[in-house]
Amino acid sequence: MNVIKKLQTIPFISKFFLNHYSPYKGAGIEIEKIDLKNYYVRVKMPLTHKNQNIVGTHFGGSLYSMIDPFYMLILMHHLGDKYIVWDKSATIQFLLPGRSTVFADIRLDFAEIEHVKSLAENFAPVHRSYILNIFDESGSRIAEVHKTIYIRRKKPRAFQR
Repeated sequence: MNVIKKLQTIPFISKFFLNHYSPYKGAGIEIEKIDLKNYYVRVKMPLTHKNQNIVGTHFGGSLYSMIDPFYMLILMHHLGDKYIVWDKSATIQFLLPGRSTVFADIRLDFAEIEHVKSLAENFAPVHRSYILNIFDESGSRIAEVHKTIYIRRKKPRAFQR
């Protein structure tokens, strides 16, 4: 494993890099907790002039952006280099205007990782769908995100053409 990949497995280093990632820093998005080993990430975004829309509520693109890569990152961490993992599609439904700090908890579990491995065992593409809610400080659900992730086990080199 190269040094960069090894460093990315250390939670506070991953958190540091993600919190300084330009699109996140620009939108005021903050990774509060990253625990890839335990299949969990918590993200927050306060409402600021950097991420509000013309009517003074959270910009929809920033709401989606705050949760975008995390299912893919958790899956990549647990599946390893023998799998291809890509975001396939996503939709977001805005339920209420976001007028305060918003939060999202991204979770998977051991059973899901094992299920994905069993589905991908024969090298066929696997599409997994996940639903995630974004909440405001009062606990109101302000958005629902549906993500579809493409996963495929890589074929051994001898089988690749």
